[in-house]
Amino acid sequence: MNTATKLSGFALGLAAVFGTAYGVGHLTDPVTPAADTRHEPVDADHGADPHGGSDSHGGDPGGAAHLPGGLLVSDRGYTMQPVDAPTGQFAFRITGPDGAAVTGYEIAHDKRMHLIVARRDLSGFRHVHPELGADGTWRVDSPLGGPGVWRAFADFTPSGGEALTLGVDVTVPGQLQPRPLPAPAASATVDGYTVTLAGTPQPGRTSQLTLTVSRDGKPVTDLEPYLGAYGHLVALRQGDLAYLHVHPEGVPGDGRTPAGPAVSFAAEVPSAGSYRLYLDFRHGGAVHTAEFTVLAGDAPAAPASTPGTRTTPTVPTPTADAGHGAPGHGHN
Repeated sequence: MNTATKLSGFALGLAAVFGTAYGVGHLTDPVTPAADTRHEPVDADHGADPHGGSDSHGGDPGGAAHLPGGLLVSDRGYTMQPVDAPTGQFAFRITGPDGAAVTGYEIAHDKRMHLIVARRDLSGFRHVHPELGADGTWRVDSPLGGPGVWRAFADFTPSGGEALTLGVDVTVPGQLQPRPLPAPAASATVDGYTVTLAGTPQPGRTSQLTLTVSRDGKPVTDLEPYLGAYGHLVALRQGDLAYLHVHPEGVPGDGRTPAGPAVSFAAEVPSAGSYRLYLDFRHGGAVHTAEFTVLAGDAPAAPASTPGTRTTPTVPTPTADAGHGAPGHGHN
């Protein structure tokens, strides 16, 4: 499938924060550009910025600084631009403040680029690592698993710059059967493993989340390092898909971090609501992903998806930003 786009659209002892604004993009084949939709961020004390503030294309760099990763297609002069690719591939570039494709990247967690995708109903999560071409184009076997509106997150650090996560929506045409958000649960099974979750995120303060891995009723005590850690946790908030990439406490080989069965993370979310957690861990020579739905605070879960055939995004209602610290990114 040839693709083109129209864009509209931690922690090593640190807490990472979700915000509330969001960006929406659209990709179709054949090309059907979507209308440019901009959204003003909402300040917890003053409401919508009367001067427009930061929009889904980055806007005022200062205004975007408090937002979590993945809500903007452009931030601090950098822009994610999907490009045409052969059938079965996904390709994109990151352009810099000078408008040229970026070719220099820092290595973060063993890779120069982390590409995370999920449908807007929070199904189909994939975490892959594209290859960089000499012209600044990143290419990878397409991680988009079928029809629907997907959010693609580029998680990277440009050489000499700050860690960034940019996001864009990509629409894969076809009949879509949205999946309801699974109910909250304290355990998940994947590939014969059982992963249990202890801890609940609480708005406005740091919470410890501990995930424990077992197999056949026995604790797994020989987890294998994966991208420099024993586990990677990505969280997406239902609605705007605010992105939080968290890494566990400790480092493999540091002499004090056990290789399982428990992997602990610290995270802070500013608002009550539903979140989907995705834990990547490596064991037996393969990477496995356990998924959980959690509720933060006392608010009821957001309505689950209703089955149907729509392939256009459902725009959430912006909520007030709690204003806690830095963007939700675990690569600093």
